Amino acid sequence: MHSVHLAVLMTTHDRRARTLSALRALEEQRGLPAGTTFGVHLVDTGSTDGTPEAVRLRHPAVEVMSVGADVPHNQALRIASRNSRSGGGGGGPLGGAPGGPTHSWTHQLWLDDRVELFPDALANLLRTAAAAGTGTVVVGAVRNAYGDTVYSGRHGRSLVLVEPGEHRPEPCDTYDGRVVLVPRAVYDLVGDPDKVFRHRMGDYDHGCRARRAGVTAFVAPGHAGECVGGPDAPGSREPGIGVREALRRVTSVQELPLHPWWVYCLRHTWPWAPYLMLSPYARTAARATLGRLRG
Repeated sequence: MHSVHLAVLMTTHDRRARTLSALRALEEQRGLPAGTTFGVHLVDTGSTDGTPEAVRLRHPAVEVMSVGADVPHNQALRIASRNSRSGGGGGGPLGGAPGGPTHSWTHQLWLDDRVELFPDALANLLRTAAAAGTGTVVVGAVRNAYGDTVYSGRHGRSLVLVEPGEHRPEPCDTYDGRVVLVPRAVYDLVGDPDKVFRHRMGDYDHGCRARRAGVTAFVAPGHAGECVGGPDAPGSREPGIGVREALRRVTSVQELPLHPWWVYCLRHTWPWAPYLMLSPYARTAARATLGRLRG
């Protein structure tokens, strides 16, 4: 295998302990090809818990950029990708490729800061990628503390979760953006997640665009890591809220804002786009109505 230079893209907001755990797990990866190097590009979106300072102190080779709290996840990931192409993040255990700017990376690794990689995760991803070829995206499945797969590749219009195989890769149509290895050849063809998706759906859209461009995607065997911390806030599913509040939440930037969701449906689900566009909002309204009636 040729030299591997990974540009690791991460974002965070008020998750100091989790971010440090994710970086520690990245630093402790084993079984990697000789000469493998990292350039970690972390974008912090207005943390008030000291996350940027803690990362700079414990991992000085990590490139940390602080932006406003109004910068949503997908936009922050695009900024991290831009930084990986413009230099920085060099030197040290989690530093960049030796000698020269980080635009020499061979792969991007999208890594959610809530995921603690298992020690052999990257070796497994790279081994799967080498066997599949340079035009293949490799997804790392993530489990929760109970051993259930919570993030992985996805199948079909309904985005069914793909369970990882024990010994061989499993094909997928698109992917959750928690642990995703994107080779340089795929990046040059597909680019970054689209800026129209400010927070969510950018990963699914990226996978669909990659497939349309002839790129294959596989879920690597086994689980790449574990998602730490409690569940996300219930949002529009919170019991007891009214229909108006539920619809306000489901159309917010944190869930399914109208314009990005319509763009996604129009691009990837035609001729079912009008139906699929309305269905999550109709389900949300029905769920809130039934919840009030039962309450």
